[in-house]
Amino acid sequence: MKTILIFLTFICFVATTQAQLKYPDTKKNDVKDNYHGKEIVDPYRWLEDDNADDTKAWVEEQNKVTRGYLADIPFRNKLKDRFTELYNYEKYGQPFKAGKYYMFFKNDGLQEQSILYIQNSLTGEPSVFIDPNKLSSDGTTSLSGIYISNDGKYCGYAISKGGSDWNEFFVKEVETGKELTDHLEWIKFSGMSWYKDGFFYSAYEAPTGEVLKGKNEFQKVFYHKLGTKQSEDKLVYENKQKPEEIYGAAVTDDEKYLLLYVYEGSARHNLLYYKDLQKDSKFIPLVDKFEATFSAIGNVGSELFMLTDKNAPNYTIEKWNLNDLSDKKTIIPNKNEVIDGTSLIDGRLIVTYMKDAQNITEVYGLDGKKLFDVPLPGIGSVSGFGGKQEDKEVFFSFTSFTVPSSIWLYKVAENKVELFRESKLKFDASQFESKQIFYKSKDGTEIPMFIVHKKGLKPDGKAPTMLYAYGGFNASMTPGFRLSIIPLLESGGVYAMACLRGGGEYGKNWHEAGMLEKKQNVFDDFIAGAEYLIKSGYTTPEKLAINGGSNGGLLVGAVMLQRPDLCKVAIPQVGVLDMLRFHKFTIGWAWVSEYGSSDNKDQFEFLIKYSPLHNVKKGVTYPATLITTADHDDRVFPAHSFKFAAELQAKASTKNPVILRVTTKAGHGAGKSTSQTIEELADIYGFFFYNVGVNY
Repeated sequence: MKTILIFLTFICFVATTQAQLKYPDTKKNDVKDNYHGKEIVDPYRWLEDDNADDTKAWVEEQNKVTRGYLADIPFRNKLKDRFTELYNYEKYGQPFKAGKYYMFFKNDGLQEQSILYIQNSLTGEPSVFIDPNKLSSDGTTSLSGIYISNDGKYCGYAISKGGSDWNEFFVKEVETGKELTDHLEWIKFSGMSWYKDGFFYSAYEAPTGEVLKGKNEFQKVFYHKLGTKQSEDKLVYENKQKPEEIYGAAVTDDEKYLLLYVYEGSARHNLLYYKDLQKDSKFIPLVDKFEATFSAIGNVGSELFMLTDKNAPNYTIEKWNLNDLSDKKTIIPNKNEVIDGTSLIDGRLIVTYMKDAQNITEVYGLDGKKLFDVPLPGIGSVSGFGGKQEDKEVFFSFTSFTVPSSIWLYKVAENKVELFRESKLKFDASQFESKQIFYKSKDGTEIPMFIVHKKGLKPDGKAPTMLYAYGGFNASMTPGFRLSIIPLLESGGVYAMACLRGGGEYGKNWHEAGMLEKKQNVFDDFIAGAEYLIKSGYTTPEKLAINGGSNGGLLVGAVMLQRPDLCKVAIPQVGVLDMLRFHKFTIGWAWVSEYGSSDNKDQFEFLIKYSPLHNVKKGVTYPATLITTADHDDRVFPAHSFKFAAELQAKASTKNPVILRVTTKAGHGAGKSTSQTIEELADIYGFFFYNVGVNY
């Protein structure tokens, strides 16, 4: 009897709190655009001015409502305590060489940012090399890149403030830890590629308007010599006729060649040029048409080993002769499995393949002859195998949904793996299991999905379930330990991750089947995944939540509008939600190759059909919705989430809550501090559990 009373009290508390939820008044402006003869209203255009006082006031009012709603969840603090407990364990990154030294990242548990350590051997005593926690008072400045010079003398590093994509570069001596005077600014989408006593990098002109909002154009490649000012850097490459090209400069390990990659936004196809650094030659074209993806693995003298999907949707590896560009040989042909990673180490090619979104790794001679299979610890995902060509051993990480990440040492010549380090956290992975199933999408295409839950779970339709996916930009969803799902699993819930078209799980064709005019395939795949979970008895619509971030936020936004009956909770995070104007902010123009553009009449016709902002209907009961974004997100501009929240709050029925959560001093996701991450997870899972009736 007592249990029934507690349950009834909980249900009444939820209903009362939701009924009392009052959203801020959101003004509407009379803004209209004409797209190819069709008039589209945009009443919340004013929210695109994130620096305006009225926008800031509106965001604060939204956050006040959100904070109040989330604070009223009776178990929210209990969830936060559990996430804090889970995060409080030592986390290590893979070691990497810095000349005669080794470096690695480590977080003692709850430090806001991981610290970079240095040691003279793998068994030596480590000391702090860079502590990003000292770069800001609140832990929101992060290390976003580490670049060791080829001679091991210098460590270049990049920092990001508040999660922004804008980076600053600095340099330290490896031996002494001395900070040099070099300081470079306005770096975005670039690393350092060392050559002699300096490095190549890509940068934009300093913005003259809004730093986090302005469109990024006319990237240039420079060479910076140590000890000089950035204003003295040598311009290496620019194209004044192509404002939207993105450049990547890479020096080969032997410092003989500079490779220049040219991209049109986020499109996979690229051009490729090389420059003989010994002769200081002009750039010579290796690839002069945007027709396929080309990526150099490494070189041996004038022989360049190239990964490409030209006439090979799952990739092939070729050997190119730089002294005779007509001399190209395929050494590892296209296979049924997709190549997921390559490296050239100790005179061998280490190739990781993806088979049904899980990894296998093989080693080949430079003639393409297979030498052996790497003995991986189990079925799951691997990353790493990176290093210099002269290295004899490298590190890789292994993980699966129920196995925390472990670090392994791989001795190449011996084909031997040794456990180097494994995580120890307060979680018994043996209680849980994961499996891969395949289900049919609307058009009959088979879609893989991973399902994780407690061992012995009997599908009775009662399990709270979260379905996650991404479905775009050739990104592959592979098994990996997700600390965030542990409270769900411990509560008898189910976590499912679908590998939708638009991703890279099955190569070029799989990606292209979910982009541009075929984007609806991605939404159909996701909907079919939810229907599978329901039909198979894992859950019901009243217990199901859908979640995704960035392009996955678009996915969630589109699906919750197309099928509002499908789930109880929707959580679109940092989502691309205004498909008519995304290309007008920051780097959004780079996604036109993936989505299309409203400037094009034919593409406008399919964009307007699924654009979340433009498909909210009056009076419809949409799922309980938590929209998340961050004030420093200069990749997917926060106005996407602002306008979508305003539209939903104005039109949706009042049965389910629609709240907006805006994190301050954070960006698209990278570099987020530990405390910010814990707070966000407590809010996300608190909102999810609360609205599906789980009393955690």
